[in-house]
This record gives sequence, structure tokens and C-alpha cells, in this order.
Amino acid sequence: MKIPVCLDYSATTPVDPAVLQAMLPYFTEHFGNAASHTHQIGITASNAVENARISVACLINAEPNEIVFTAGATEADNIAILGIAEKYAAKGNHIITCVTEHKGVLAPCKYLQKKGFSVTLLPVDGQGMIDLEQLKDAISDKTILISLMAGNNEIGTLHPMAEIGKIARQHNIPFHTDATQAVGKSPIDVKAMNIDLLSLSGHKIYAPKGIGALYVRNEPAVTPKPIIHGGGHENGLRPGTLNTPGIIGLAKACEIYLETAPAERVRLKTLADRLYDGIKTNIPDVSLNGHPEKRMTHILNLRFDDLKAADLMKAMPELAISSGSACSSAENAASYVILAMGIPENIACGSIRYSLGRFTTQEHIDFAIKTTTNAVRSLRKQALTIE
Repeated sequence: MKIPVCLDYSATTPVDPAVLQAMLPYFTEHFGNAASHTHQIGITASNAVENARISVACLINAEPNEIVFTAGATEADNIAILGIAEKYAAKGNHIITCVTEHKGVLAPCKYLQKKGFSVTLLPVDGQGMIDLEQLKDAISDKTILISLMAGNNEIGTLHPMAEIGKIARQHNIPFHTDATQAVGKSPIDVKAMNIDLLSLSGHKIYAPKGIGALYVRNEPAVTPKPIIHGGGHENGLRPGTLNTPGIIGLAKACEIYLETAPAERVRLKTLADRLYDGIKTNIPDVSLNGHPEKRMTHILNLRFDDLKAADLMKAMPELAISSGSACSSAENAASYVILAMGIPENIACGSIRYSLGRFTTQEHIDFAIKTTTNAVRSLRKQALTIE
């Protein structure tokens, strides 16, 4: 077993070997620019990109021409939020989102506030859930966008996509979701859920870093204005030479999920339950952060109330885990997601996120139980000795 054992798949995933094999020819043999339609080398790349749209679209039940390739989910979030804000500025200047959103959503919303926009940050309850009645009450005739993530990247809690989409459609408000963590791990159907814009990232689903996509609904049409200007690629919404190898990799990753997702969700839930039960059995005073049932199966966020996450992670270098979002891991502070659930800061800072993935085995889980148990017992023993 390779050490450290990776249980931080929510931060990033390794490229699946099948994904890498699919990509390799597009670095060398099929190296063409997909925008070059005057010769066969470019046409080959263009055809591959268009076929890739089909695979990505199938994973979320979209149409291929509704897929816009980006450099990742954060860029997709910015195109969706800033683009919609500019497109519908004459109608209104109000956006609804949530306190536990990823910074890829919160940061552009904060930017818009500086430009005079009004942003409502919905609160969450102790399990990370929003109140749909509060969502309805927040809507006004100036609301031009609702942006709520499908599944939280830190605690795994799932928002009720279909219910949110229904509310948004009833009020004729575009609905955007950052589905970076949920795509492939939880069923996403943009048609059934009335999702108008959806962001996803390749490196969360075993494709390479630096590739992602934005779904933009055609009917009823939702048309953000471009926030990047250049050669008019991707219908002018995301100009720039397409990352053809990355796009091929993303498509292959989506195809693998289409074939394996249902069984993989069951497998990961079994492993996550084993991890949680093993830790609870061996360690007193451990709590689950997030909803116990309405959650993604691959994320387990546990709170050790009398410890600090930084100390705990330092005590078990054999595990690659985190105390929250990878974007915030350099900050030695309690997660804003955990704090938003009403957990006091002195307790919230003892939260650890274990996130499982395609290559996680039962052996890894049992090792994590043993390693966590030994580290917690040692740290608590040290604390008693100091006292």
C-alpha cells in the first residue's frame, strides 16, 4: 500500500489510465487546432471536440450544443454569474446564493456587490441545508439569478436541485449550479431539475486539471454575455484555442461515469460507512458535519470537538486528508462552511474531511481508521498530561 494514502479526492483526482490513453494521440498525432477548418488536421481535431460534447452532455442529460468548454469550474462559474449579471442588468441587479458556496461563486458575487449589485446569501441549518421558504421569500422583481451548488465540497450535503429549479422556473429566473463535486457522484439531470447553467471540472472526475465545462440551456434560452473577448470560440462565450487533449480526456471521464456511476456510488457509500463506523467505535466525542442522509457518498466530514484539525493532520502524515476546501487549505482557520452551520469556532476547527475515490480500497479505509484512532488517542493523552 502506497503511503500516504489519499483520502482527499475532493481536492483533486488522479487521471484515470483510460482517460490518459484517450488523450495521448491528441498531443502528437492529432495535434490540430479545432478552429482550423481549411485542412484535415484541423478538421480531425474539430470532429473530436464535437464528439466530446456529446459525451459530456450525456452525463447531465443536456444537448451537445449546450456544452461550452472552459479551463475549469471556477472559470465556468465566473462566466455564468458575471455574464448573466451583464446580460440582465437592465432587468435587475439582485442575485441569490448561499453562505456555504464555493469561492468560485462567492468571489464573483462579492465583485458584483462592489459594482452595485445586491446579493442575498441564504443561511443554512445545522446540517448545511437551505430553507426553500427563505429562498422564495428572497426573490424579488429585481432577481436575475439564483446560484446554488448541487453538493457541498466540504461536508457533502446535497441541495434539493429539482425543488430549487422549479422555484426558479416559476419566477422566470435563471438557475445556475456549481456541480463540481456532484457530477458523476450524484444524479444530475439538467432537464428534469430545470437547471439553466451548470459548472463542472475535469480534475474532480479523473480527467486532467485545466479543463471544465459550462452547460448553457438553449430552450428556454439563457444567454450570458461573454466576459472574455477574443476569437469567438465556443459561440463567442469562451474565446481561446481549445484544449483538445483536455477536452478528449473530459469526455472519456464522463463516458466512464456513465457506465460505472450507480455501482460506484454504492461502493463508496459502503466504504464511507465503514470509515465512519470504525472511527465512532474507537473514538468518543466525534460528530458528523453535514446531513446524515442527503449527502454525496464520497465525502465524510468529521468533527473532533476537543482537537484542532491542523494538529490532527500533522499527527498522521500517512494520510492525505484536509480540513476543508483545497482553495482554503493554506488558511489556518475554521472552515466558513462549518461555521455557517452554527458550530462554534473553537469546535469547528477540529473538523477533518475524508473524501474517497475510484481507487480507494477497504485496506485504505481500515488503515485510515487505525491511523486516525492512534492519532486522536495520542493527542488527547498529551492534552491530559499538559493539564
